[in-house]
Amino acid sequence: MKRYDLLTPEGTRDLLFDECLAKRNIQERLRKIFTAYGYSEVLTPGLEFFDVFNGKVHYFPQETMYKLVDGKNRLMVLRPDNTMPIARLAATRLRAEALPLKLYYNQSIFMVNPKNSGRDDEFTQSGIEIIGGEKTAADYEALSLAAQALFACDEDFRLEIGESGIFRTVVDDLNLPEEQAELIHSLIESKNYPALNEALSGVKGDAAEACRALPSLFGESEIFDVACKYMYSPELKEKLNYLHGIYEALCSMGYSGKIRVDLGLAHKKNYYTGILFRGYVEGYGQPVLSGGRYDTLLGDFGRNAAAVGFAVNVEAAAKVYLKRLEAPLMKPSDVLVYSERGCEISGLNHCRELIASGLTVFNSLCGTFDEAAAYAKDHGIHRIDVVGINSEVTVKEV
Repeated sequence: MKRYDLLTPEGTRDLLFDECLAKRNIQERLRKIFTAYGYSEVLTPGLEFFDVFNGKVHYFPQETMYKLVDGKNRLMVLRPDNTMPIARLAATRLRAEALPLKLYYNQSIFMVNPKNSGRDDEFTQSGIEIIGGEKTAADYEALSLAAQALFACDEDFRLEIGESGIFRTVVDDLNLPEEQAELIHSLIESKNYPALNEALSGVKGDAAEACRALPSLFGESEIFDVACKYMYSPELKEKLNYLHGIYEALCSMGYSGKIRVDLGLAHKKNYYTGILFRGYVEGYGQPVLSGGRYDTLLGDFGRNAAAVGFAVNVEAAAKVYLKRLEAPLMKPSDVLVYSERGCEISGLNHCRELIASGLTVFNSLCGTFDEAAAYAKDHGIHRIDVVGINSEVTVKEV
């Protein structure tokens, strides 16, 4: 029988030393941005009832969630998403709080990804949610913070923006069965032009033409003139004009050249109702940041409120950060303290004094001074304090 006690589950991994420091560094950068703008931190349980993710609209397929049962045999899941638990929180414990609510979080999610997909099943997200508030102002703030968060991860970033309502309106106007509409959704998202044309073969009309064009409507300001030709209704033109205003606003904030428009942007989480956006940094092929507007989600939990938010994949950002480093993050201790036999308590007291003075200390547990000196040399520690009888300290340079 194969033993698994020496392995980590597929889709998970151990983080060591510099990886941990890089992760904490990214988390702290993002925390400073969020708290500077007045956001309050919340934490939700790692375990949630299955019903949280299986409401009136089935947002999360069962096969993408890790499931278990509690002591009362109720179906539970490991949290596969942060937005829905926060929507639950905003509709329950925070129900009496006046809107808008500005919340931020820093916690892990768990998702079952296809085998050999190269994606982590467990990773940490840092993000914000704006519950309530005037729509345009909230969208501007969310996108501004998204750009700042990307810049904090890496200066070489790209923010792609789209409008989920354009895709939804076009597909609804095709009047296709749900299964075929979902296929078209995935083909547009993956920009699979040949398969999309095949799926739409025999389908005529303005909606079909717009649907075929959506994946190619990607670029900068010039895209709006091209896209306008396919906006066959006042509703679609209004949505495109709103997105154009968002684009111009971001450029006016100094992000010109960093912003791309993608009308084929269609997130699989079908709770999005307005703007959609994804952030990329150089050196990582998947989105590091994703978010959008979700105006109907809180209604599933009994509180009607519009909302917008985004999440940063902290592990992904940390990987990019580590690639850019020219030197290790983990620094050697300033002093190694070696205590002679019987002087261990004096050695610990000396450690406390050194730390109080601002130094970092490694308290040696080696049996002999030669072993301690070899450890100091191997780990780049250039000073050894030898603590002897009567707390006498002898300083030696390595």
